[in-house]
Amino acid sequence: MYTKNDLKEHLKTMGLTGEETILIHSSMKSIGDVQDRAEGVLDVLIDYFKNGLLLFPTHTWKTVNSENPVYNPYETPSCVGILTNLFMKRDGVIRSLHPTHSMAGIGKDAALHLAGEENCNTPCTPSGCYDRLRQRNAKILLVGVGHERNTFIHSVEEVLNIPNRLEDKPMELYIVMPDGSKKKVYVRKHFNPDQPHISEDFVKLNQAYIDCNAAKEVKFGDADCILCDAAKIFEVTRHVLAPNPECIITEQFIDKSRWEGFV
Repeated sequence: MYTKNDLKEHLKTMGLTGEETILIHSSMKSIGDVQDRAEGVLDVLIDYFKNGLLLFPTHTWKTVNSENPVYNPYETPSCVGILTNLFMKRDGVIRSLHPTHSMAGIGKDAALHLAGEENCNTPCTPSGCYDRLRQRNAKILLVGVGHERNTFIHSVEEVLNIPNRLEDKPMELYIVMPDGSKKKVYVRKHFNPDQPHISEDFVKLNQAYIDCNAAKEVKFGDADCILCDAAKIFEVTRHVLAPNPECIITEQFIDKSRWEGFV
């Protein structure tokens, strides 16, 4: 069994100080046997990053849609794992108002970082909380998952205006606001005519990220993890996709020549 101190040592070994802004995508079962299980993992992360900003995705895109159009940040469950659902219920945690791609956070500037998401009309709208990660020199830790779960890459695509990534027709949705009123919004969802699950192809960029020092492989408990630098992930993704935005869909693998010599 991993103790809470063991997990803190793993974070330290990654080179993390605890003062970072960090977004964590996670698979709890990949971490293994942990003291106090999922709640123990959250105890570790919240305490370790108490001087930084700890963020988790709390997405609802599986359940909030045209047929079920109401998002209540206080009640609608996350569809991206047990840690996200437990985290958003912790004292002091704030959840954003994005109806399909919400994020929850605790720590330095949490409210400021998560503000304004009710005005977004795409999953990862430029200048939204995903895009702002690179401006904060944030880290992204993928715990037991790969880049197929790295939502930040969707944000990069939106900033670069990569074609064939969003549905043309928006969904009409409703957000339950803090005062109890419902705000009507129109949000487009992810869509590609050739690849219905576009994020599954993000794994083709893994070697580029590692070779360009935008990501490194680390461990957290039993979990094989990837620690990413958001700003560097943005630059490498832009460098690879700019010449051929469809390469991650149309090519079986991305040729190393696309990023050789990139700094």
